[in-house]
Amino acid sequence: MQAYMKSEMPFLGVQTPGVLAVCRQAFSDARLKTFGEWRDTVLELWRSAQYREERYAAIRLTGDKSYASFQTLQALAIYEEMIVSGAWWDVVDPIATQRLGGLLSLYPEQMNAAMREWAVDGDPWKRRAAILCQLKFKQDTDLDLLYTCILHSMRDKGFFLRKAIGWALREYAKADAEEVVRFIQKHENTLSALSKREALRNVL
Repeated sequence: MQAYMKSEMPFLGVQTPGVLAVCRQAFSDARLKTFGEWRDTVLELWRSAQYREERYAAIRLTGDKSYASFQTLQALAIYEEMIVSGAWWDVVDPIATQRLGGLLSLYPEQMNAAMREWAVDGDPWKRRAAILCQLKFKQDTDLDLLYTCILHSMRDKGFFLRKAIGWALREYAKADAEEVVRFIQKHENTLSALSKREALRNVL
């Protein structure tokens, strides 16, 4: 698993069903009453992790339904730390698509502004997260925000940014394929071959 993920942090070798089972038991045994307790527990688990699965558990804890009321703008700093220090797709992507996307739905104005700032950040994983935060929005996608995030990384040669651009466009194509084709034609000479191939995988 470590070799496949190209991870410096070792794995225990526990498959996803096992991780989920442990999380369900642990989360039910220890209820956290305040935002501060929840935040501190998430970050302690994340920062002290010796194995990759412990970080997966921290991500699971951020999305546990018992703490849905803690999904406020205060949580953004938690997710930012996890994204920057995690710095790999297997931890960044679920935080981006699930946690950032959730905050964007709840606080569109504030999160729109935050994602525009992330889109020009020097950290490539924050930029990837900004591109992917609307991945599940389909017809509710804010195109101006999506295109702004894409345009700022379109010339970047990084594989994970190019892949993210293609992925985000491919998902939006499920709602409006013609618009995605139009965007790609407009930026034909700037978008990478990887981004275009990923975006049009299910269109042409």
